[in-house]
Amino acid sequence: MLAGGGATRFGGRPKGLETIGGERILDRLVHTLAEALGEPPLLVANAPDAGAWRRDLRVVPDVRPGLGALGGIYTAVVEAPAPVVCVAWDMPFVSVELVRALAAGLERHDAMLAESDGRRGVEPLCAAYGPACRDAIAATLDAGDLRAIGFHPRIAVGILPLSEVRRFGDPALLFFNVNTADDLAQADGLWRRHASSPSSGERTPAKPR
Repeated sequence: MLAGGGATRFGGRPKGLETIGGERILDRLVHTLAEALGEPPLLVANAPDAGAWRRDLRVVPDVRPGLGALGGIYTAVVEAPAPVVCVAWDMPFVSVELVRALAAGLERHDAMLAESDGRRGVEPLCAAYGPACRDAIAATLDAGDLRAIGFHPRIAVGILPLSEVRRFGDPALLFFNVNTADDLAQADGLWRRHASSPSSGERTPAKPR
């Protein structure tokens, strides 16, 4: 789980500690990732007090600081046990089924990313990364390329198509980012609508525990 960035659009507050539906985003993602992968996630965070956010998590800072999202992905690949599924901690609605599908993709690829309607066409901060990514990312960082997908030509990348992603929920919900206070309010409203929908079934965002 990646807690990078300075949250400048959020007044500098740690976004993952904000609540949606009465539960912190951090806690929601811990539940999701632990259920999907069978163990608590690693938290990549540079904040001095990050170790106090959840005492049960292993927290590590970026091994190569100041290199943005790609530096966070690199740290997760270096420090976390396989399979490494990286999720940004401002994505509260990522589902267990999506995480498992991404992890399963590492059986055939070095990295597995979900297709989306975002500006990159894929979601590098909701993706699975295998061991081959370590050297590929290191070489890309050494070359001064900080793009989160800049190392892809060096490895075998698999894409989970949108048609498959939709089996696990609405992509607009699954990949929703909380970057601003307005986003937080919108996310809380989305949670309440889905939580009260009788047809949402297993796609309903998890309720607080």
